[in-house]
Amino acid sequence: MPDSIKPNRAIYDLDMLRTVVMVADCGSFTTAAARLHSTQSTVTQKVRRLEEMVGQQLLDRSNREVHPTDAGETLLGYARHLLAVSSQLTEAMSGGVTVTVRIGLPDDFVAGKTMQALAAFNRRNPTVKLEITGGLSRDLMSTYDRGELDLVLIKQRRHSREANACQPERIEWIDSAQYPCFAQDPIPLVTFPPRGLYRDDMIGAVEAMGRSWRIAFTSSSLAGIQEAVANGLGVSLLPSRVVTGGHRVLGAEQGFKPIKVFEAAIFHRPTADPMVMALAEILIGILRAEAE
Repeated sequence: MPDSIKPNRAIYDLDMLRTVVMVADCGSFTTAAARLHSTQSTVTQKVRRLEEMVGQQLLDRSNREVHPTDAGETLLGYARHLLAVSSQLTEAMSGGVTVTVRIGLPDDFVAGKTMQALAAFNRRNPTVKLEITGGLSRDLMSTYDRGELDLVLIKQRRHSREANACQPERIEWIDSAQYPCFAQDPIPLVTFPPRGLYRDDMIGAVEAMGRSWRIAFTSSSLAGIQEAVANGLGVSLLPSRVVTGGHRVLGAEQGFKPIKVFEAAIFHRPTADPMVMALAEILIGILRAEAE
């Protein structure tokens, strides 16, 4: 049979596909080798064998961090899908869970309606295993970029990164209802750590009012921020969904202008499993309901 009409009989080894996906997600052969419990030379060899099989370079090694080439991006999409199907088949044949979905949520969504909706989904789909991780948006996004989460809902500045879906985030200035401290000079602020969401905007808004400020309390925990404000340690800026009875909302009367630069954004990969897509729709519905 002439070469031009020979069928393509390439069979893609799942181990090689898994290896190239891990390297691309980690941006490093060394890190990928550690995660795969292998040696760097073995990882390099598997990537080269796959590149020889497809006849194209899949990873750009010219910079300090490894990035997929255009051909690599194409292969990665199919590779992730094949690996997911392989995992589902293995679980189905074992009679256990058929799909595992790894979800990342900010702390202010790890409660209430979101958990109720996810739990209801799990009851309707008992063969779907949900692995839910809560944390700061920046950490969740980094974990997603490494390929360790399938679906994330984060808070970000509007349009800073293209998302599958997004909704403007309503945030409020809050003080303690029982022990207000807005009148103190300087104004004590309760914030997330440096580079944390809202922190720079809080400081900028207070300075724009001509007021001095000091950091009175810093925490990565949403519950810690809520309690610190409620007990009179300082003023903070938080999503309206987490304002409690122990808080007093501040506004134009105190000189605060609305801050409308944040959004809640949902991310998943184009080749995501249908169950990931279904869960994304649930999260989108929750965001839309909040906006009404």
